[in-house]
Amino acid sequence: MTKAPSPLPIDAVLPQLQETLRESAFAVLVAAPGAGKTTRVPLHLLSANWRAGGRIIMLEPRRIAARAAAHFMARTLGEEVGETVGYRVRLDTRVSARTQIEVVTEGVFTRMILDDPELTGVAAVIFDEFHERSLDGDLGLALALDSAVLRDDLRILIMSATLDATRMSKLLSDAPLIESEGRAFPVETRYVPMRPDVRMEDHVVSTVMKALREEHGSILVFLPGEAEIRRVAERLMGQVADTTDIAPLYGRLTPKEQDRAIAPARAGRRKVVLATTIAQTSLTIEGIRVVIDSGLARVPVYEPATALTRLETRRISQAAATQRQGRAGRTEDGVCYRLWARGQTAALPAFDTPEILAADLAPLALSLASWGVTDPAQMQFVDQPPAPAWAEATALLSSLDATDGSGQITDEGRALAAFPLHPRLAHMIHRAGTGSNAQQAAELAALVSEHGLGGDAIDLEERLHRFLNDGSPRTKDAKALARRWAKLAGCGQGPRETMSIGQMLANAYPDRLAQAAGSRGRYRLVNGRAASLPETHALAKHKYLVVTDITGQAANGRIRAAAPIDIQEIEETFAGHITEETRLEFDAGSRSVRARRVRAIGQVILADATARVEDTEAAADILCQGIQDLGAGALPWSKGQQALRARVTYLHEKLGAPWPDLSDKALGEDVASWLAPYLSGVTAISKITPDMLEGTLSALLPWELRSQIDTLLPSHFQAPTGSRIPINYAHETAPAIEVRVQELFGLTTHPAIMGGKVPLLLILLSPAHRPIQMTQDLPGFWQGSWAAVAKDMKGRYPRHFWPDDPAGAEATARAKPRGT
Repeated sequence: MTKAPSPLPIDAVLPQLQETLRESAFAVLVAAPGAGKTTRVPLHLLSANWRAGGRIIMLEPRRIAARAAAHFMARTLGEEVGETVGYRVRLDTRVSARTQIEVVTEGVFTRMILDDPELTGVAAVIFDEFHERSLDGDLGLALALDSAVLRDDLRILIMSATLDATRMSKLLSDAPLIESEGRAFPVETRYVPMRPDVRMEDHVVSTVMKALREEHGSILVFLPGEAEIRRVAERLMGQVADTTDIAPLYGRLTPKEQDRAIAPARAGRRKVVLATTIAQTSLTIEGIRVVIDSGLARVPVYEPATALTRLETRRISQAAATQRQGRAGRTEDGVCYRLWARGQTAALPAFDTPEILAADLAPLALSLASWGVTDPAQMQFVDQPPAPAWAEATALLSSLDATDGSGQITDEGRALAAFPLHPRLAHMIHRAGTGSNAQQAAELAALVSEHGLGGDAIDLEERLHRFLNDGSPRTKDAKALARRWAKLAGCGQGPRETMSIGQMLANAYPDRLAQAAGSRGRYRLVNGRAASLPETHALAKHKYLVVTDITGQAANGRIRAAAPIDIQEIEETFAGHITEETRLEFDAGSRSVRARRVRAIGQVILADATARVEDTEAAADILCQGIQDLGAGALPWSKGQQALRARVTYLHEKLGAPWPDLSDKALGEDVASWLAPYLSGVTAISKITPDMLEGTLSALLPWELRSQIDTLLPSHFQAPTGSRIPINYAHETAPAIEVRVQELFGLTTHPAIMGGKVPLLLILLSPAHRPIQMTQDLPGFWQGSWAAVAKDMKGRYPRHFWPDDPAGAEATARAKPRGT
């Protein structure tokens, strides 16, 4: 091996690492940023005797880092990439028969090990920057550890700058831990908090201009995403000096554009690199000594409830902030401007959330099914996948016919696993291949999976047209990749079947079929989620769409990419998933149960017609639920039944058990439990009779209790005149009667119930039946305020009898008593 041009901190532990891997199959290496682990370790291990000519595979989380590491190691050896050192990344492979070190992205490694579980010809697998904890990285490690059971000579090395080393060592059977102190130059941290009245981009620009004035060297600016990078670049173009270059750096740039960003500034010039998290670790950008950190990152967040992944701008973790800061101290003393207040650092989460805990797990589930595993607990994952996301992933695989009822992989699933794609897109290409449409489906897959290809129009037909007519290097690479995918699918026999873009996409996104709902531009997806696009957009005229990208919350998502599909195509594509059933529902307007014959895919209704209600038992339950929603008071209780319920409820309140609570509130809590048995064949509230309700009351109030109620709580009060006056037990204050005061003349004791313990509330009425007084002490009333009441009544009703001594007078229901 050609000697490295200059010593690096990692050199001090390379002999120890070599010896450790000679004695142990596993090892963990923790080395500070800038120590040189990425480019020195693989080259050093080339001379290991235990390698026995086997290749060294090193995994990198990102394509740009994989390419950069391979190029650097090749230059160290005085060779071209593809000789001793090569790389494999999506859209680009540089290896040969001579290659001994392959730098690969984590997704590529998953394909390699699934195709060859024994990793034939591989001596060691190195997981670099494992602290990033990508889904592919976690899966790759779990598969490699499983493969090591078959290969006792396979070495596995985990390398990281920031890692829970003890936990990782335990996962690897208490693997030896090697630490390198690294070399980091001092970095001065300056806090420049953002102001709420200033746009983030403007604040970044002002900080960049400040740093250009105050410091020397090139600047690395961390921004959330491509949109912010574009806006900052546009603002800087008119302000920086002619000797300063603006260099964007993000994932969708071409390799040449990315290489230009990480190359050192030309002599006499400075560079401002505007980057996403792509530049956070495992990538050295020459000449950088100033970092400006927005403290933000755009991360994918998967929602199991909607089966959608959306991008969210979030605060970075403390570990990420430390990594970003460290980029300023790689080659000399540096400066880091943090665009937040000093005190906010402690409030940042300690580490980033591992992707396996917040990602779409369908690719992982298909990979494990290909591996013969249906339960992730059988694998050695650093963190086990969350149950809701795992359930959603397995449900998707089932809907794609990739797994059977027991979760075992099917022939269709094996076909999908052969594609280096998300199972959705693999399914689309594979199904299209049976009808000789594989090439167009593969082009669609490239368009959907590689952000930015074909522009950003909502209509995917428009994007595809632009993509096919684009001759840029990036697009050419994507088209070449699409041809390889199409070749994997093969071609169907016979003539080419006509398939629209929407029908192809439906094979990839069966859960994203959307139906127009309500006003123009509003749609409802199969899973019930609402989504919309501008009502003026041409797609809004279509009744059905297949949606591939949605942003926003589940209640009101915004459609970012879609294609139209017609009803005939839906019938063809979803023939095995369309359900036809009679649905019962309660119609609040008519207060009845209605039946509809529905053909549907989830919440998307393809056909809907009225039908007869035949399932009377189910109808009774639905009617009860409708009554429960309306309240038990909606039932046609007779006056006698209402009075009885009030009396029983009063006894329940006063005496408790065994007297039941028959109030509207209590009965309305579970209507089906007491009413359903009496509703056989009944589908509307209007068909419920008081006789039916009498049966429910008999069941709720046993005879032995009902026989006691008249003794405890009479239904009526008999006035001295002989009138039977109903007692209102539902009165808000106390059991009450409304009675003309003249009918109580001669009564010297106050009327009471429950053995005289509870006085009735007397609502005393005038001859015109208007309330004149309320009392629960009739003798006191006679002796007290009666005189004033009588005087007033004499003036209003002179033809009636108003005695001075009502307690000694004769009760009357007439205008004047007989004989007066």
